[in-house]
Amino acid sequence: MKVRYLGHAAVEVEHAGARALIDPFITGNPHAPVDATDLHPTHILLTHGHGDHLGDTVELATRHDATVVAAVELAEWLAGQGVANTIGINMGGGVTLPFGRVSLHPAWHSSSLPDGTYAGMPGGLLIEGEHLTLYHAGDTALFSDLGLLQRHGIDVAFVPIGDRYTMGPNDAVEAVRLLDPKHVVPIHFGTFPAIEQDPALFQADVHERTDARCVVMKPGQVWESNG
Repeated sequence: MKVRYLGHAAVEVEHAGARALIDPFITGNPHAPVDATDLHPTHILLTHGHGDHLGDTVELATRHDATVVAAVELAEWLAGQGVANTIGINMGGGVTLPFGRVSLHPAWHSSSLPDGTYAGMPGGLLIEGEHLTLYHAGDTALFSDLGLLQRHGIDVAFVPIGDRYTMGPNDAVEAVRLLDPKHVVPIHFGTFPAIEQDPALFQADVHERTDARCVVMKPGQVWESNG
């Protein structure tokens, strides 16, 4: 499984001939290492409906006939926007795809679409692949039930540290302690002035206070699991 960080909260996962984009905010993302036209997803996975996560979903899904997996209400909205292939799921549920099983788990946040439509509950995404279990926390505050996910044996967790709209670095370290992943990657910081953070300080705190290894990925950087 190959994992590429695309800036902000966008992540690309490749495995078994499938290419899945998580929260593909590319256009308008000043740190995106690619243009939306450079991406060719087979699947798109969404944590919630805010514009900096929904991003280029409609354009990419319609152009490449990609299947979008999202909360039921968000999936229904996307179908109304002309997305032909959607799979709606809800908290605790999931679906098995070519690159692994994808399930949706609670996140403490809000979720609405650019036109004001309610987008269902926000979530975090757990991807259980053949050689790698990945958790993308989406936009969330710290809450104790994150600890329930550690039983899945998370290899790498993508967690927000930006504050203002999500948990900040201190709470994110506690979230890492609860999740107990082998590795953690900070996301959702530095894209805009309101969420500026120093990831090196977060990295140092993770190494001091948890057993995880923190990897600060640059946009465009690839993480590859060889099993």
